[in-house]
Amino acid sequence: MLKKVLAGLMFCVMFVNVNILFAQDKIIDQVVAVVGGNIIMKSDIENMYIQQQAQGITSDGDMKCEILENFLVEKLLLAEAELDTTIEVTDSQINQSLDQRIQYFVQHLGSEKAVEDYFKKPIIQIKSELEEVIRNQSLTGQMQGKIVDEATVTPAEVRYHFRNLGKDEIPMIEPQVEYAQITVYPTISLEEENRIKSTLRDFKKRVEDGENFSMLAVMYSEGPSAGQGGELGYMGRAELDPTYAAAAFNLKGDRVSNVVKSEFGYHIIQLVDRKGEKVNTRHIILKPKPTPESMQLAFDRLDSLANFIRTGDITFDGAAMHYSGDKNSRNSGGIAINPMTMSSKWKKEDLDPDVSKVLDGLKINEISDPFKTLDDKQRTVYKVVKLISRTEQHRANMQEDYQTLSEMYLASKKEKLMDEWISKQQSRTYISIDDSYVNCNFKYGGWIK
Repeated sequence: MLKKVLAGLMFCVMFVNVNILFAQDKIIDQVVAVVGGNIIMKSDIENMYIQQQAQGITSDGDMKCEILENFLVEKLLLAEAELDTTIEVTDSQINQSLDQRIQYFVQHLGSEKAVEDYFKKPIIQIKSELEEVIRNQSLTGQMQGKIVDEATVTPAEVRYHFRNLGKDEIPMIEPQVEYAQITVYPTISLEEENRIKSTLRDFKKRVEDGENFSMLAVMYSEGPSAGQGGELGYMGRAELDPTYAAAAFNLKGDRVSNVVKSEFGYHIIQLVDRKGEKVNTRHIILKPKPTPESMQLAFDRLDSLANFIRTGDITFDGAAMHYSGDKNSRNSGGIAINPMTMSSKWKKEDLDPDVSKVLDGLKINEISDPFKTLDDKQRTVYKVVKLISRTEQHRANMQEDYQTLSEMYLASKKEKLMDEWISKQQSRTYISIDDSYVNCNFKYGGWIK
């Protein structure tokens, strides 16, 4: 049950307390529970119930009771975190989490426009309304981390635990792949860069002559914020490209920056507002386009390099280190690391679709032909990939899956610590639950006093 509770908390983290983002016109609100000094509203439960149904989540029990218990655990953690002077949340942490949250929504819904349509609010408003939610979630996350931080496992413990699992208890390991890559970016001509910069300088002059920056952004900007007039919302230095941040934090009034080059393209920037160490800016971004000739040259260069690797003139590792344009993988011989797990193993759903399609057709240690795709900054890039390993779905074993088994056993020890902590805190925290929920079959009986 605790796994469901913790999974529910993670669901709250990724999909937020949706009563903040959705209208509550049809919900008659009331306080249904109090934990310490924190309250749980009926709308919290009703809206989360609607959200889980929309996501196809089902339960063998009473889903609303389970949702309430998820919130109860969350508030219990929050009540303790608020008393712990060693736990704090900075504005920088909140801004980073806001960006990650929006990117998560974009990845799952397809675009920023789709996110706005889904929540029926602009991105800037969604971010503003999420700040307090994220602050509380960071507090509870840190509190949970402190509770389970002392849990450790040894190889001997993992082996003993595995030997004592029943046949049906041995976990299934999903199919995974490991791969390495070499990337080559088409060269952008000086003429193209000059054209982009000249266009942006013209936009700057038009704004200084009285035209509306936001309207120009809507019409011409090539970034995802174009629909919001180029506005990004409040962000700290760490959340911005370094060159963009340097220009943005030096702006005063509503002046427009000179042309700024970042990893994403070329910008002109206008300051909207500043609050402490955060700035809200709007920008127009234009991205230089490689010529067909430049793209063909990149393809041919990578194709020749792949042939040299196949004939043994150079190793894949060496080629990646000396010639790959991807700074995240070239120093590790081209091995691609999954940013979601920080592991070299990838589930199919975590892969770039273009990469996944190519890997499906490769044998172990086979090198692909060059193919065109987009990098994480939406720039055109050519890649060759080498399939290092492919693991089919199977029952876990100590030889292949020790790390996974170790992580699972550690998770079970952390779960036990959380179990014990929750039971202890229930007895020392003021908790009140509305009579309409007293018949819930909670995991932890200490909620009802």
